[in-house]
Amino acid sequence: MRVRSLAARGALGLMMLALGCLGMVAAGQETKTPEPGWEPLFDGKTLTNWRPTKFVGEGPVKVEDGQIILEAGSDLTGITWSGRELPTTNYELSLQAMRVQGRDFFAGVTFPVADSFCSLILGGWGGQVIGLSSINGMDASENDTSQSMEFESGRWYDVRIRVTSAKIQAWLDNREIISVNLEGNEISTRIEVDKSKPLGIASWRTKAALRQIRLRRLS
Repeated sequence: MRVRSLAARGALGLMMLALGCLGMVAAGQETKTPEPGWEPLFDGKTLTNWRPTKFVGEGPVKVEDGQIILEAGSDLTGITWSGRELPTTNYELSLQAMRVQGRDFFAGVTFPVADSFCSLILGGWGGQVIGLSSINGMDASENDTSQSMEFESGRWYDVRIRVTSAKIQAWLDNREIISVNLEGNEISTRIEVDKSKPLGIASWRTKAALRQIRLRRLS
């Protein structure tokens, strides 16, 4: 009887140890620290350091459930950075974007490139076009970055943009979609998004959601 009791106690001890280890793993996952170097540009609660962009016919902008909601306007709806000065080269910008309703671009991200600006368009020209606007005066539907992809409504997409002194690169869900050398190319924006400068995100006649907007400087 005593032998069986000791064995039972030993088994119980091993079970408690295993459960404790699992708890430590779970706790470690919950408290996972963010990747080093990234600075959040959206606090998940307010539009601090952002302002709704004063386009013509823009829809309402609000923060809801940790997301920035861009309601569909008659044309563009968006947000523009109004905080501290940000780098213009050697940086990465990342965010998550979702098309909630509509059939046009849900993320037109305007960003600085040295002494100029450019826009990454996701889902434009009827819902499928990806590209940079503009390169040598040609927008995302016309230049060599133009490509087509079917975007799903209600799905989050991971977007990352890198600007260096040599090139502009962009990734969608960790897949590189754009790589453009700056040498020999004139970088600009379409006049419609001039009010998105220096950094802005807009949608075209489409309800969109944004979250986890962040930036890091590159050495």
